[in-house]
Order: sequence, then structure tokens, then C-alpha cells
Amino acid sequence: MMSERKISFSVGEYYHLYNRGNDKRLIFLDDNDCLRFLVLLYVCNNTAEVHISSYKGDQGVSLMEMFELERGDSLVSIGAYCLMPNHFHLLVKAESEQGISVFMKKILTGYSMYFNKKYQRSGKLFEGPFKAKHVDEDSYLQYLYAYIHLNPVKTIDPTNWEKKIIANPEQAYGFLCRYPHSSFVDYQGGQRQERVILNPTAFPEYFVDKREFSEYINDWINYEDEEKKINIKEFPR
Repeated sequence: MMSERKISFSVGEYYHLYNRGNDKRLIFLDDNDCLRFLVLLYVCNNTAEVHISSYKGDQGVSLMEMFELERGDSLVSIGAYCLMPNHFHLLVKAESEQGISVFMKKILTGYSMYFNKKYQRSGKLFEGPFKAKHVDEDSYLQYLYAYIHLNPVKTIDPTNWEKKIIANPEQAYGFLCRYPHSSFVDYQGGQRQERVILNPTAFPEYFVDKREFSEYINDWINYEDEEKKINIKEFPR
């Protein structure tokens, strides 16, 4: 699976990772599926082997309680994420030579096994190897905080999203504040258990506080300049 990748990962560099369901199929069918994937983002970001089923069975730990488990050294640092019905986005920093490849293999294998068992299906769930783009410019890195967190807007206004337009900024911002399957809420100052997925200190301090983050996102939501419309062509739909 990893051998087909043309990009190489370097320690200390930033990457945008994403993948979608095979044949664009839905990969998150309910809130529990999303929660399972988020738990994997946390527990699989660990140099040690982790098996969720053993924690749930032997120790009686619920999925939400797994965000409280102690981990070993992290394979990657996660700066932002978003789960959509048929794909996901991650912004990460490589913390070890093989960290990203090991991390993604653990996540995609673990989630595929869970999904196929739950929905009594077989075959590959994802559309081949995960996609990766090296984030080699500061402006691109900062932009990804907007792009990744704005992704859910397409679910309430897909037509205008395809045109790179956000027609109702107030509605869009309110929806993002209520969307539980991304790190947007955490950057807004939400004190939920999922916040441990992130390691913001491994990334440039673009936003001193939640007010600056909110202003940055609103700038993108309300901006009408052709040169600054959300660039969605290169990412999965």
C-alpha cells in the first residue's frame, strides 16, 4: 500500500494528508463511525501497538475515555483535521522517519477492519493509498487551517461550494461551530475530550487566541476576491 507513494516524508516537515472512500462511497455513516476514527487519530499516534478492542473488552474503557489514556512517543503532530461523509483531511508534522507512513497504515487498517465488520462487508474501503502534499510554504500552511475547517460548508451548500462561493456567511459560520467532526471547535476554545488529538505547539502560532482564529476564518468566509476564493479543485469531493 505504501510502496505506490511517490512523495517522501521528512522529519520536521508539514504535510496535508487526505483520502476518500473507494468509488467515492461513504466511509462515515453515523456519529459512532466518526468517533471511532477520531479515537484512532489519538491512540494510533503512538510508537507502541494499540488495540482498541482490548481496552474496551478487558478494561471496560469506553471510546470517549480512550482520549484519557496515556500514550508513548507520538509518530506525528496533528495541527488540524476534518471528517466528511466520504473523505477526511489531516494537517500533520512528521516527527520521525517513518512516522507518517506507520501512523496512516495503523489508522486506515484499523478503521477498515472496524467498518467492514460493523457493516458486514468485504473489500477495500479507501480509494488506494492516502494522498499527501508537502506543505513547503508558510502561506500554504496557514491557508490549510481555513480550507480544512471550511470543508463542512459543502454539506449545506454544495452548489455554491463547487463555484468557490460561500453564499450565506453567517449560516456557514454557525454550522461550523456546531460541526463536531473537525478540530474547528477546539480552535474556538471548546474544552472537549477530543482536543488531545491536536498538538498546536508543533505548528507556527498563527492564532494567539480563539478570537484571532475566528477572525481568520470569517475573513475567508466573507472574502469575495477571485484570487482568494477557496481552492477546492485539487482535493477530494
